[in-house]
Parts: sequence; C-alpha cells; structure tokens
Amino acid sequence: MRRLVLEVTAGPAEGTRLEPESERVTVGSAEGNDLVIDDPTVSRYHLELRRGRFGVVVTDLDSTNGTRHEGARLHEAEVPSGATLTIGDSALRVSDGGRMTLELHEDDELGALVGRTPAMRRLMALVRRAARRDVAVLLVGESGTGKELVARGLHAEGERARGPFVTVDCGALAPSLIASELFGHEKGAFTGAERQHLGAFERANGGTLFLDEIGELPPSLQPMLLGALERRAFRRVGGREEVSVDVRVVGATHRDLRAEVNAGRFRLDLYYRLAVVVLRLPALRERLEDLPLLVERFLREAGHEGPVEDVIGSEQMDAFAAHRWPGNVRELRNAVEATFAMGELVLGEGPLGADAGDAARWLEQGYKDARATVIFDFERRFLEELVERAEGNVSKAARLARMDRTYLIKLLQRHGLK
Repeated sequence: MRRLVLEVTAGPAEGTRLEPESERVTVGSAEGNDLVIDDPTVSRYHLELRRGRFGVVVTDLDSTNGTRHEGARLHEAEVPSGATLTIGDSALRVSDGGRMTLELHEDDELGALVGRTPAMRRLMALVRRAARRDVAVLLVGESGTGKELVARGLHAEGERARGPFVTVDCGALAPSLIASELFGHEKGAFTGAERQHLGAFERANGGTLFLDEIGELPPSLQPMLLGALERRAFRRVGGREEVSVDVRVVGATHRDLRAEVNAGRFRLDLYYRLAVVVLRLPALRERLEDLPLLVERFLREAGHEGPVEDVIGSEQMDAFAAHRWPGNVRELRNAVEATFAMGELVLGEGPLGADAGDAARWLEQGYKDARATVIFDFERRFLEELVERAEGNVSKAARLARMDRTYLIKLLQRHGLK
C-alpha cells in the first residue's frame, strides 16, 4: 500500500511536511491528530484522509469552516493525488508517497472473528497487536459489524483473559441509571436503592469493561467517567469512600466521536482517554468476498451439518451478494437463520415484509430496536405455527422445520413456548 504525503502550503504551519506510517490520517488543531495545524480556523478534528481506488478519499469531520477543493465544499469525496485542500485559512496538498507494508493475520479466524479479505485479516492483526498493550481501545463501526466480538477478542488475546469481561450498553440505559450501572450505589442512595449494588467497574476488576455505544453517554456523566479512568478509582452513587479498580476499558460507537468533539457533544479529554488505540471495523458491503465463509459459519452454529448448498444455493448467494446489508453481519446472521428455518430465502421480503404503517412505526423505534422486533415477531409466529403442526412434538417439529432439535429447543425457550 502507498503512503500519503501531506504538505501545508499556506497558513500558520506553512512548510510542514508529513509522510505518516498509517492507513488513515487525521488533520486538525488538537493534539492526537497525525498532522496538527495550530490555526484557530481549523477544527479540533478537521478531516480524515485515506487511500482510495483512484486517489485520496477526503472525509470532513463536520468541521466548522469546512474542507474545500477548487472552491467546492466536501463532505466525503475522492480527489486526485496532488490536490490542494483548503481548511480554514490553511491549505494542504495531498499526494502519493512511498510504499508501506501492512501486517495481515495469517489465518481466516481469530476467536469469533471470521474473514479472509485483506480488510478483515488486517483488523485481526491489529486486534492481536492491541491485545498485547494494556491500553484503552475505541472500536468504530456501523451497527452490526461485530464490535463486541472484537472487544472479546481483545480480552481473550490479552493478559487479562482470565479476568471478567463485563458489558455496559450506554445506549440502552436511561440516563438516570447509567451512573449506578457503571459505578454502583450504596443502600439508600436513592428511592428504590434497597441494598448496595456493585457497578460494572467493580465487577470488571482485573479484567475488561466493554462500554458499548459510548457516544450515547450523556454530557453530565462524561466527567465522572473521565475521573474514573484518570484516577482508576471512583465513588459509588451515595458513597463517600473511593473504590480503586484495575480495569481495561474498550469503548465502541457507531458515531464519529471526533465530529462529536467538534460539535461540543463529547469531551475532548475523554476522547483522548478512550481512543489511545482506534480500530475501525469494515461494513459487510466492503467485504462481500467473506459472505461464503460467514454463511457457512452461521449455518453450522444453527445446527446444519450438510453442504451449505442444501440451504443456500448459488441463486440465494447471488441475492446475498447483491443486498446492501444495512445491518451488516448481524443482519446476515438473522437472514441465514431465517432462511434455514423457513427453507426458502428470507431477505427483507416475504415473512419479514411490511406495509407502510409498519415502516413508519419502525422508524420511530430506531434501526436496532426495530430490527430486533421484526426478528422476534417472525420467530414467534413461525414457532407457534410449527408447534401446532407438530402437535407439540419437538422432534417432529425439528424435522418439519429442517433444523437442529437442540437449536429449536433454544428458540422455543427464548419465546416461552417450552
């Protein structure tokens, strides 16, 4: 892969030249960028640069004064090598540099992570390298790309593997409950606090704390988290004594926290603490060559032991390859399991179809909750019909559905039908 060369051609940092050893390069006025430009018209995190197919991909990070090329303001665009970008009162030329070699994982798997594309093998190599460093890691990627699997990989490959792995979904908790979930509370700290509660930091002591959707953390709680990370100690809600812990924190978000910092919604100092190492997870549409490998993995986990083609043939696989997968690997897993259960392709239509009223209701829920609702409703309707046809006989139901009996029992238990 070729490096990028960055040259500041106008502004306070004029004459600065940088040829970084990284695939993505950030430019801004804050420390922590690959190229720091001390210019008050440049945002803290102004833009990101990476190699594209034909030139350099420029992504403006919701900067205040924007990124321009030949007078046009860019949000995300690919410009030719040698192009000059205007950022505030400064100008930056981006061009080709020398070659650099990227480390790839030697295998198609790392723990629960699966992929043979360069993007995934690169990610797995970075996971193994980061696991050996006991520092905070920030995982960035779209919903469903497998951020929790990466977090578990960091835990399993590191020195804390024998310690606990504790997850907190910051986006799923009411703001009033997050402090208690993270730091715990003392008996009587608030109405309903009938006994002492140990928070996630204490439960993860000696291991890893995974903070999912950290970008949803309310601004009022960000100083508390920052203090806990800096001091490695905190007070329970309603408590007076400090509790010391030894925890590695892995954060995850589908948001770009650099843009949130620019907008004043996320603290810069907290971002520094969380983003010592940043790992970006590719979307499924960026690694479609991994589809056969993933489909086989999900079918085996669902209990199918025969050839993949018995369930998902070439036509179905072509349909998978043509799909955009907005829900990424999580959506693919659901589609494979549903196709396996139904004996026919289930991909956003048929059993999972919807009228306009359903679509409007789902938009109000948000993607993650709406998709979970659809899958849950499909499974329940399918299982109710299946159990009725099989007259309550689980073995007969498994044969009718062409699915593994053990997996069927698990689904029935999940839906309270057994």
